[in-house]
Amino acid sequence: MQRLSNEPGHRHFFLKTGLPIMLAAIAVAIAFCTLIIWSSHETDQVAIERQERLVALVVSQLRASLAHDQESVTVWDDAVKAVKSGTADHEWIDTNLGTWMHTYFGHDGAYILDPFDRPVYAFLGGEVAKPSAYDKIASSAEPLVKALRAKLRASDTTGINDKILTPGESDLSVIAGHPAVISVKPIVSDSGKIRQTPGSEYLHVAVRFLDGSFTQELQKDYLFKGLRFSWHNDNSSDEASYALKSVSGKTIGYFIWEPYRPGSSVLDSIMPTLIALLAAILTTIAALVAILHKRSIKLQMSEARLHHLALHDPLTGLPNRTLFNARLDQALERLQRSKGKLAILYLDLDRFKQVNDTLGHPAGDELIREFAERLKKLAGDTNTVSRIGGDEFTIIVPDLKRVKDIHHFCQRIIDTVRHPFDLYGSQVFVGVSIGVAFAPADGLERTELTRKADVALYHAKSTGRSRYAVFGKDMDTLLQARRNIEQDLRTALQAGDQIQVYYQPIYSASSRKMTGVEALLRWHHPTKGWISPDVFISIAEEAGLIEALGEKVLREACTAAKAWPLGTIAVNVSAIELRNPSYAKRVAKLLSSLGMDPHRLELEMTESALTDSLGQCEENVKALRELGVRIALDDFGTGFSSLSRLQRLDVDRIKIDRSFIKGFGSTNGDEAIVQAIVELARATALKTTAEGVETDEQGKCLEQIGCDNLQGFFLSRPLPAGEIDALLGAGPSSRLAEDATAP
Repeated sequence: MQRLSNEPGHRHFFLKTGLPIMLAAIAVAIAFCTLIIWSSHETDQVAIERQERLVALVVSQLRASLAHDQESVTVWDDAVKAVKSGTADHEWIDTNLGTWMHTYFGHDGAYILDPFDRPVYAFLGGEVAKPSAYDKIASSAEPLVKALRAKLRASDTTGINDKILTPGESDLSVIAGHPAVISVKPIVSDSGKIRQTPGSEYLHVAVRFLDGSFTQELQKDYLFKGLRFSWHNDNSSDEASYALKSVSGKTIGYFIWEPYRPGSSVLDSIMPTLIALLAAILTTIAALVAILHKRSIKLQMSEARLHHLALHDPLTGLPNRTLFNARLDQALERLQRSKGKLAILYLDLDRFKQVNDTLGHPAGDELIREFAERLKKLAGDTNTVSRIGGDEFTIIVPDLKRVKDIHHFCQRIIDTVRHPFDLYGSQVFVGVSIGVAFAPADGLERTELTRKADVALYHAKSTGRSRYAVFGKDMDTLLQARRNIEQDLRTALQAGDQIQVYYQPIYSASSRKMTGVEALLRWHHPTKGWISPDVFISIAEEAGLIEALGEKVLREACTAAKAWPLGTIAVNVSAIELRNPSYAKRVAKLLSSLGMDPHRLELEMTESALTDSLGQCEENVKALRELGVRIALDDFGTGFSSLSRLQRLDVDRIKIDRSFIKGFGSTNGDEAIVQAIVELARATALKTTAEGVETDEQGKCLEQIGCDNLQGFFLSRPLPAGEIDALLGAGPSSRLAEDATAP
């Protein structure tokens, strides 16, 4: 009965106090949960909108960069001359206006229209196509072409500034079943010396597809999960989309992806906590504030990472091409105000591809990282080091006081790179070539300045690699000069009296007696005089003349060596010759016809030939060794060389490159490098020859190190066959050789 009498009090407490408190608590919990859900949704929306703006920015930048890429070749006297000459310069047109735009900038299509808007050249799908291929894009290109023609005829310079050199038209369209950016630019003179009637210029049409590789790059570079292109807005409720619209407002398709939703991530992580802590609302609110703050920081870090990825190389952490361009523009602006100087350096690793081919891409990546670290240490904090692609790097040197400082800087870079790289237990040697341009001497506009630095880099590579070159006005004629040399070289081969074989004696390091000679090509041009092999050998390889040159040297050298009481006649052989499946048979036939002992012949080749990925070089080397011919590894220590791989190469001798001998007595530690090479050669039963011996001190040092043979100007310059006859008749004499005057 007592218990029953208390029931109205319990009911009253529940109705007056408990229920309102419970309802209030539930209401507060519901309101709080609603607020959290709403906040998560709004955070998601903000993040999605930012991603949509990022996509819009990237597409907009692509339109601008496509036109900018075109101007690197369309504002060029040579291009105007080439397109006007038509089929006469078709190879030049393809190399510079088609294939290069595809391989360097990733353009999917390139077309050239004559003054009557008729196609004269087409490049599509990675190869040259018939001009009629333009018909597939004509409906999209014609409105842009007409608009551009109108601008040109009216001499409309709207939008042209120091960064945009010529008028142009671009738009989004559907090209060959692909969404694409299409851009039209006139091909005009950069010097203004070629007269062109406004509106009658040749036009260059460039196409870049937005699906395929571009979509993959966008997904990879900006972390868009599941990014895809669709003709229809068929995204699910969990996906976001961005409409690609032409200038006229027509929607051509959509980019669809799974957006990053920081709010939903936060909600999923805190919901169990909310459920467990509903009884302690204040504590829960404090926890939620802390969690929301933490998630906000995570979102900011994610955005900062996206921004960093957009402007930096992910492998090295260095600024990428975009940031390099921005910093160079800023430096040039400051330069115009301060009236100072700056230098731009273009760097390219020599034979980097061989590292990837022989040791694998992970080793190549590690080489890039180590090289970047060395550059950063040398450059310091005041200079900007950038990686602009592959094995290509740039350095901006602002506030330059003295030009000679750049010369010293370039040499320090070359000397530093000459030291081996430790890649997964293998010591690898590579080189670096550098091109230099100065502002304001070479210009104050970024595109022109970088082009000149690139031309200087090409010049450095074409003159022997592992060196630097400063841009000169004559370098712009380099390609034409190389074509002239190629034609003269063909004439020289037919004439028969210009190409000569000289012989440089090789001496024993211990006895200083002549043990052999190395056959070397020399070219005496009837008007230009002596032309360096460093110049014409690379041209001969590119022009398909190296096999004819190689056979001439081998035949003359073996014929001359038959009369000499020497143990060895060394002849250089290129990788191109060794890739010919019949090379070993041709050598055997020649030796047999001359009655030459194969054991006296030593063929010198580079390591790149011995590591041919197709295996044909290796087969030829195997056949030559079975015949009795000895094999020497030439220029060891330059380009790509690996001490750990030396013992696995099927050779008899290694020739230590002259660059190491030249460094004797300096602080570079070249004696230690040569010592390591000689000791490893001994351990693998290989003979060694040091090239480039120019002083008696170098010779004595090499003898103490244990080098077997010496070769260099101190002992003898290269001599014609007649002087070798006289030298052998008079007996070995370094002084006699030292006085020789042959080139």
